Amino acid sequence: MKYVGMPLGMWLLFRKSFRGNLVNVLGLSNEEAKRITKAAKPEYKRIIESLPTFEKGDRFMMNIVNCAMFSAFYLQLSEKPDIEMLIKYYDKSMMIAPMRWFCRMSGKNKFSEKDIRGLMATAALNAADRNPYSWNMEFLPYADGSGYEARFTKCGICTLMKELGIFEAVPAMCRLDYAMSEAGGASEFVREYTLASGGPYCDCGYKKK
Repeated sequence: MKYVGMPLGMWLLFRKSFRGNLVNVLGLSNEEAKRITKAAKPEYKRIIESLPTFEKGDRFMMNIVNCAMFSAFYLQLSEKPDIEMLIKYYDKSMMIAPMRWFCRMSGKNKFSEKDIRGLMATAALNAADRNPYSWNMEFLPYADGSGYEARFTKCGICTLMKELGIFEAVPAMCRLDYAMSEAGGASEFVREYTLASGGPYCDCGYKKK
């Protein structure tokens, strides 16, 4: 994957929040936060450039780019926080004003015909069969018409973070689904299983508000 384009744009957009929350959430000094951010940038670029190019129609490239950024910062921490602190750190770092705007705009189209067509196309693509850093998904509408479940049987985040030796931090990324759904304003997010916790799949349920 090339660093220019989306990966570079995501670094420019989120680097300040990832750095700031090293201080505001994890309690590090400003000097330590600057050091970690300086070390995280080349690590992020290295991770990105080690990944294959995502094929056209694969909607999960942004997910793996976010994973690369989180991983690059996490790898620089000399003392690893517990998972609850990591959840808070990632949530605060990602849910900045532009991300909340993106979620609101996405929420306006939630459950629309375009949304459903996109999910069906993603399910048919089975991109992880060819790219282990992508996802395979089933689209399962609720019988009562109250929403749908996106059920993931392969997860690029799990693959990448396992390779990086930081699989224990995956749940921090999983929890962002709740915050994004809430910010979207159109759905209640429900989940029973995750692959990271040993479940048979990751279920992402979206119930209409």
